[in-house]
Amino acid sequence: MNEEIEILLVEDNATDAELTLRALKRNNLTNKVLWVKDGAEALEVIYGTGKDLNQFLPKVIFLDLKLPKVSGLEFLRKLKSDDRTKTIPIVVLTSSKEDKDISESYALGVNSYVAKPLEFDNFIKAVSEVGLYWLLLNRPSK
Repeated sequence: MNEEIEILLVEDNATDAELTLRALKRNNLTNKVLWVKDGAEALEVIYGTGKDLNQFLPKVIFLDLKLPKVSGLEFLRKLKSDDRTKTIPIVVLTSSKEDKDISESYALGVNSYVAKPLEFDNFIKAVSEVGLYWLLLNRPSK
């Protein structure tokens, strides 16, 4: 396991994951990205047994909501209710524009909610800007 994960990408759709990685690559932000395909795998990355939790915390998590095994909202509940992980910035990057999903995500402590643009260029631009903000401009708490 790479101890210097900057972005944990939690996305079950391979096409969307590849587009996200391509957008991040445009700004040289992909060298420390870990892509997992469901919420259960994401929880294992963060809470996996036999490791020091603090060594494996990403700088930001890009989270889809509609995931197999453990949904994005369940994942959010777990991370934001744990003092060790509640300050990790989480950007919901999803196709859902439902008010219920948006309000529940913010109620659970998400830092940003981005509905995936359908048009390719807009998708690439949105992900690039989000990645630049959270990795280069944002100042996380220590």
